[in-house]
Amino acid sequence: MGIFGRRRRNRAEDADPVDYAETEYDEYEGQNYEDLAGDSTPEQGPFDLADAPDDGVARMDLGSVRVPVPDGSQVQVEMDSGSGNVRAVHIVTPQGQVTVTAYAAPRSGGLWREVSNELAEQLRSDGAQVSVGRGEWGMELSAIVGEVALRFVGVDGPRWMLRGVIAGPQSQAAQAPMVLRDIVRATIVDRGDAPMPVRTPLAITLPEAVAAHVAEQAQAQGRTQA
Repeated sequence: MGIFGRRRRNRAEDADPVDYAETEYDEYEGQNYEDLAGDSTPEQGPFDLADAPDDGVARMDLGSVRVPVPDGSQVQVEMDSGSGNVRAVHIVTPQGQVTVTAYAAPRSGGLWREVSNELAEQLRSDGAQVSVGRGEWGMELSAIVGEVALRFVGVDGPRWMLRGVIAGPQSQAAQAPMVLRDIVRATIVDRGDAPMPVRTPLAITLPEAVAAHVAEQAQAQGRTQA
């Protein structure tokens, strides 16, 4: 499922995943998405790099985002088989798989409103059951696709937008949003100063140890195929 609806192809068609290392929700069906979006920024995160606190929280540095990894979680690196670049990094928790991604956004903000509208439309066109509600940062989307429960949150920051999603079994749907919010709340975004088109994903770079592990696994897979 692409973040911007039909503008991106299905990642499952060309992605090569590589593993390493081991609330209440108010529904607002039928209401206008604009009424739910909310523009207020909470005192807690996610944080822009310029405002990041020295809080001692251990975070995985992925270049554009620094994301906390809860105890007992695993990390999955998703590679683009065509370019060999990192497509996404997922945090696999007992409640579901969390993916946090940052995008370039306009100075005026409001990108999450547009994206969430498109995402809800795309999910519904794919047959998903979609609910819209207000969460910690404004509008949240909840969807059921087959046996999988999804929750999406979005945060508009200074020239960036952060989107978080957790996908897991319906049996964990009650606990999953809390896990997602905790990770998003502690994330730091490094937008950089370079100009780039709105909606451009901010580049992901892997820590050296992770990159080395991914390379080793890729070589092992190559030898097996040979």
